[in-house]
Amino acid sequence: MAKQQITVPDIGGAEGAEVIELLVAAGDQIELEQGLLVLESDKASMEIPSTLAGKVLQVLVKVGDELSEGHPIVVVETEAEADAEAEPEPESSADTAESEGESPAGEAVQDAEVEPVAADQASSDSGVPSEVTVEVPDIGTDDAVDVIELCVKPGDEVAEGDSLVVLESDKASMEVPSPRAGKVIRMLVKEGAAVREGDPLVLLEGVGAQDEQVEASSGGDTPAASAESAPVDESVAQTPATAAAATSQPASRGSEDTLVYAGPAVRKLARELGVDLAKVTGSGPRERVLKEDVQGFVQRALSGKVPAAATGAGLPTVPDVDFSAFGAIETVPRTKLDKLTAANMQRSWLNVPHVTQFDDADITDLEAFRKSMKGEAEQRGTRLTPMPFLLKACATALRDNPKFNASVTADGENLVYKHYVHIGMAVDTPVGLMVPVIRDVDRKSIWELADEVVELAEKARERKLKPAEMQGGCFTISSLGNIGGNGFSPIVNTPEVGILGVSRAAVKPVWDGQAFQPRTLLPLSLSYDHRVINGGDAGRFCTQLVTLLGDIRRLLF
Repeated sequence: MAKQQITVPDIGGAEGAEVIELLVAAGDQIELEQGLLVLESDKASMEIPSTLAGKVLQVLVKVGDELSEGHPIVVVETEAEADAEAEPEPESSADTAESEGESPAGEAVQDAEVEPVAADQASSDSGVPSEVTVEVPDIGTDDAVDVIELCVKPGDEVAEGDSLVVLESDKASMEVPSPRAGKVIRMLVKEGAAVREGDPLVLLEGVGAQDEQVEASSGGDTPAASAESAPVDESVAQTPATAAAATSQPASRGSEDTLVYAGPAVRKLARELGVDLAKVTGSGPRERVLKEDVQGFVQRALSGKVPAAATGAGLPTVPDVDFSAFGAIETVPRTKLDKLTAANMQRSWLNVPHVTQFDDADITDLEAFRKSMKGEAEQRGTRLTPMPFLLKACATALRDNPKFNASVTADGENLVYKHYVHIGMAVDTPVGLMVPVIRDVDRKSIWELADEVVELAEKARERKLKPAEMQGGCFTISSLGNIGGNGFSPIVNTPEVGILGVSRAAVKPVWDGQAFQPRTLLPLSLSYDHRVINGGDAGRFCTQLVTLLGDIRRLLF
């Protein structure tokens, strides 16, 4: 057993990087490359990996500390050093011992414990393989550019000047050459990623310059001698600059697995479980993905409880926000109706290509007739709103434009034309939006429709609608009435292929060829499924609807 310190590696010149998270504690067993802590500078966050396997004896820093290169992080008790004692001493150590004439058993043990560190230091000065990160060079712009091609892959041997990746801006394409010969250890980007100057691209293992070898060999003190003078407990296990920076990148760089803010252990777990890290919401500091997040994602997926937003069409999830950090809040559970409506709307929006067409219907004469029938409506014990006229006009337009009264099958291979006209009517209730369906609208009179509109609206507000009264719709009308607005884009209620949005009517001047006349105009918004309905179909439907509402006598035919 031997004790060794792990220190902060070269972190690209960042001074005073803050410790934002500790990933290990005293007593933990750690593996090689396991994350120890997360540092954050004014430019980036990075996870510092362990260069040793063993047991953590002591954590030398705490969250909030500001660290620089060389600062000790943890003390680790390793087992690997025990094997080193039984092996023949490296030549450099043996030569030093002979020259100094020292051979006591106790000193030999000390030398054996220090030798691995000495060897590491010697390797960095004598031209043996070392690691370097190739970054995006000066590309003449501060804007992000796209990685359009990866010219190498892990394991490839490259020569100095060989192309590593191809970048493309809105003006030109450029190749990034290798600054040295060596072996590609890891690609730090994927095709399609957006990068800027200074972002890491490739991790290379190369050989140091020859002049460094000469300088090392001609120096007064040998690496072994320098190592002997250092106390055993303060021996330093150096790690390459780029290994730390490459292990963790902020999620804002892209949704690719390599660039998600997560450590090596988390990435390994995700690969083993087949989890796309881009779909996992991180719960750690700065939205860092933890092992618990991956495990929770898998549990939800197996139980069928993964939110639609996490998986729908491969879209990334919306991160949680702690709104209490900005002021007082109150969290209220959503009603079942709210959640059901949201799921239906999201499914429709993701699967249906929406187009919305706008028009104004001149309902001056319709309103005059409706108001003249107010007395008769009271005698009948009902209310004559604009809705029955809208229903009747839509029924006629649906009959004459059968594509709007159709649905596409789930496989997209066929259209189902319906020989009935059932129209949904969106009703705003205290618990959410409900859509009762009025059946056989084309066969009912204005008075029958008026009665049914009042009855179903009351049932909806009192939550007394039966499931059968909300099913089987061919088309939907969503009327804002006097709530307000000049227009909106309603979402198609799939598997229907069309929906009519009705906004607030207003009196406006309309040119009649000789003068402006005050006319009551009703804004209409017709949204439709572009897989079934094209612009010509929608134009004919909308034109007929405007004509019918402008002269209700046409509803008789």
